[in-house]
Amino acid sequence: MKISFVGKGGAGKTTLASLTARYLASKQFPVLVIDADINQHMGYSLGLHEDACAAIPKMGLEMEKIKEYLRGTNSRIGAIEEMAKTTPPGTGSRLLTVTEENPIYKHFVRDVDGVRLMTVGALSEKDIGVKCYHASTGSVELFLNHLIDVEREYVLVDMTAGTDAFASGLFTRFDVTFLVVEPTVKSVSVYKQYKAYAEQYAICIRVIGNKVRDTSDATFIQREVADDLVALFQDSPYVQSFERGDTQPISYLEPENENAVSAVVEEIDTKEKDWEKFYDQAVVFHRKNAESWANSALGVDITEQVDPSYSLMDEVVRMQPAHTIQ
Repeated sequence: MKISFVGKGGAGKTTLASLTARYLASKQFPVLVIDADINQHMGYSLGLHEDACAAIPKMGLEMEKIKEYLRGTNSRIGAIEEMAKTTPPGTGSRLLTVTEENPIYKHFVRDVDGVRLMTVGALSEKDIGVKCYHASTGSVELFLNHLIDVEREYVLVDMTAGTDAFASGLFTRFDVTFLVVEPTVKSVSVYKQYKAYAEQYAICIRVIGNKVRDTSDATFIQREVADDLVALFQDSPYVQSFERGDTQPISYLEPENENAVSAVVEEIDTKEKDWEKFYDQAVVFHRKNAESWANSALGVDITEQVDPSYSLMDEVVRMQPAHTIQ
């Protein structure tokens, strides 16, 4: 499953994403986490020190490496310079699986107590004042377009704050999107705005209430998000201690909060893959990007990269044992 965590800045999406990842890893499930937030705090939330976080290669700074590998022998892509962040896979493209070994993982992935971590990186010095952060998060969109995941494999992406994700097609790359909501009007407004944008694309939106101190906080969130609510996460001494550097195992998490994380995982496990929708939406946003800027910027018609005879579902079946296909 591909899962994103979004919400108002400071709502706790990085914290909830990291706890979910660590919980899954403690159960021995394959889990890959991508830090796609410009603030880049996921490494710290998983327990890495500053120097270890800084040493992880940044996807956004080495997108050509990702393009070169994923292009494979796809003859519809004339050169890697013509490959856009939205380019869908086609005949000859390399597809990735969650647990395989490949040059991309060898270079970009770092293992943190069973959680495999990749990071986009902040803006480079030369891009400040020139490019927006979507130029970097495009590496995640391209990566996910070519990633095959199956039952009980988890790919978690910590997204940028607010509704910024709607500036690209990245928001369509997930089986479920968790809005992390605080018991405040501002936080709920982000949820409502995100849900309104997502509805026209049939995006699955669910809510995790965070920083719940008492029944009035819980009641407020329940009233505002109704059936989208999956779990309520209470103020956590464990999280506060962890963020001060006391990196205790996930088993030390308060029982009520462990139950909340477990409810999040159970919600994920109820979802079913829809590979046709996944591929079709990739094509839709590829064409949108081509028409709005990419054809002009690249000097070629990149809509020609779409292979009308290609079936991503056929590739999924070919790559994975039948019993793992949902």
